[in-house]
Amino acid sequence: MAFHRNALHLMTKLQLTQPLIFEPIFMERVWGGRRLESLYGKRLPSAALIGESWEIVDRPEAQSVVHEGPLRGATLHELWCKHREEIFGKVPDTSRFPILAKLLDAQENLSLQVHPPRTIAPKLGGESKSELWYIANAAPKARLYAGVRKGTTPEVFRKALEQGKVEKHLHAIELKTGDAIFLPSGRMHALGAGNVLVEIQENSDTTYRIYDWNRAKKGRAPRQMHLKEAMQCVDFSDVEPALLSPKSESLVTSELFEIDKWDLARAREVVDRGRFAIVVCLTGGVECAGRQFKPGDFFLVPAQLEDRVVRPVGENVSLLRVMMPR
Repeated sequence: MAFHRNALHLMTKLQLTQPLIFEPIFMERVWGGRRLESLYGKRLPSAALIGESWEIVDRPEAQSVVHEGPLRGATLHELWCKHREEIFGKVPDTSRFPILAKLLDAQENLSLQVHPPRTIAPKLGGESKSELWYIANAAPKARLYAGVRKGTTPEVFRKALEQGKVEKHLHAIELKTGDAIFLPSGRMHALGAGNVLVEIQENSDTTYRIYDWNRAKKGRAPRQMHLKEAMQCVDFSDVEPALLSPKSESLVTSELFEIDKWDLARAREVVDRGRFAIVVCLTGGVECAGRQFKPGDFFLVPAQLEDRVVRPVGENVSLLRVMMPR
């Protein structure tokens, strides 16, 4: 996609005066719904079941585009290639922006699935994918599934798959709004119905499906399973993992990303100059560099932005801050 004509003038020197806001990319899913519209005011395609809104992404098949300002129309990939230090600071020399940020709306259970660990992914022709789930809105008794129950071996699990009795071997966790879990590659998982969440993940889209809750037996179109690949990836020593229990603002610190949850009662500098941050407004409203954001909004604070302070708008303001490790 070509730059907006004003952006061409800035190819040699950027004048960064506001956060970067990108156009969301909506993905239809059999388990999706319309709550991204009712909760966050997203303009969804009419009559479609939207399961995912890809908010910040740099993939060959899906590309974020700047929504407004002097860089309107520029793609995330163009910015990553041509203005990396100005916008992102000193970051790893990767071919694409390494983080993918989404919203998910699960009106039905997602398939039971696994993503390949880095040691296995190349052998299978895929990409590793570790991710954080932050539960932005949970219906009563909503749950997720992560890891296996005690005593579940690969042999026991294979037999359960053949018999259609998988659920008794899955570790189910009941959820409430504000819960979070880290899902490293190799952790078998499924999101249960009734959840809207923020997902921050490696820039990958490799998923191996294991089980689809017998949707095909209920008259639904069968979906492709990937049992051969999945069984090479599932970590059967991952027994009954827990939700995150942060004792501070930090949710996750890993080699991939650092994610904090802030309850914002006063103005704060979101990130040091020379580093970028992604901010997700969860509740209330926030303001940065003269631009206001509401729940469900994502924005990127460039490394060289002068005004890098986030300010609460209203009460009960909370946000996620996503950065890359130093």
